[in-house]
Amino acid sequence: MRLKNLPLRLAKGGPEQQAIEAGEIDAIIDHASSNVILLPAARRALQEAAHEASKANSLLAALPPAEHQRLLAGLEPVTLKFGEVLQEPGVPIRYVYFPVDCAISLVTTIEGPEVGLVGYEGAVGISLALGVDVSSVRALVQATGTAMRMTAAHFDKTFHQCPALQRELYRYADAKLAMARQIVACNCFHAVEARLARWLLMTSDRVRSEEFFLTQAFLAEMLGVRRATVNEAAGPLQRRKLITYTHGRIRIVDRKGLEATACGCYTRIALNAPLRRSSSASPGLASSP
Repeated sequence: MRLKNLPLRLAKGGPEQQAIEAGEIDAIIDHASSNVILLPAARRALQEAAHEASKANSLLAALPPAEHQRLLAGLEPVTLKFGEVLQEPGVPIRYVYFPVDCAISLVTTIEGPEVGLVGYEGAVGISLALGVDVSSVRALVQATGTAMRMTAAHFDKTFHQCPALQRELYRYADAKLAMARQIVACNCFHAVEARLARWLLMTSDRVRSEEFFLTQAFLAEMLGVRRATVNEAAGPLQRRKLITYTHGRIRIVDRKGLEATACGCYTRIALNAPLRRSSSASPGLASSP
C-alpha cells in the first residue's frame, strides 16, 4: 500500500493526539478510505532503512552520493517471493528492480532454460537504459528476498540525469550479454551435473548464502531438462557430500568441491560479473505491493 500524508482530524488535546506527540504511534489507518497515514518519525525510519538497503545493491552502491540520493527518491523496498513473475516477453516494462538479497532468473520462454541470473550485483529491466521499453525475457523470482523497485517512468527520467548510473548500467548490460552467451553455450555442451553445480554456485553468490530453497520442478525448468534428470544429477553431489537437498531446501556443504565439479563457465561468468562475497545478513524490509 502506498503511504500518503492526509489531514488528521483528531480531538484537540485528546488521548490520540497526546500519544502522537509523545511518539507512541507510528501510523494511523483510515478505514473509510483504506489509506495509511504514516507519521514523520516512522516515515524517516523507513527512508533510512531504504537508504541502507539500497547500498547493499552493487549498482546503487557504486554511485556518487549526489546521484545515489537522487535515485533513492524514486525507490521503494519490496519483498519478492519465489515463483513471482516480474516481466514477460513482449510486455511493456513497468518497473526496474535492484535486488538486495533475492535472485531473479531470466528465461526466453515460459518453458525455456535460463539465460541469465540477477542478484545484488545488478538490476532487472535494464533494457530501458538502451531505449527499449518492452521486455525480451521472462523475469522469474528464483529466491525470495528484498529488492528496491522504481517505476519505468521515474527510471527513464532519472537515468538521463545521472551520468554515473549510465556508465554502471552500460557496463552491467555488457556483462549480462556475456553471461547469456556463456550460459547458452554451457547448456549445449556441458553435462547436467556440471551445469547444476555451476547454477547452484551462481545462486549462492547472488543470495549471499550457502542455503536456499529451490524446487525440483524449478531446477528442471532452469536447466532445460526433465525432473528425473535433476535427481540423477543431484544424487552424486549429495553422495559426495557437496550439497544436501531435502524438500527443496539446498545447502552447499563443500563449496570448493562443488566449484571443482562445476564446468569452467562458472569461473568465466564470475570474471565478467564479479560479486562481493559477504556473510553478513542483508537488512529485512517490509513489502510494498
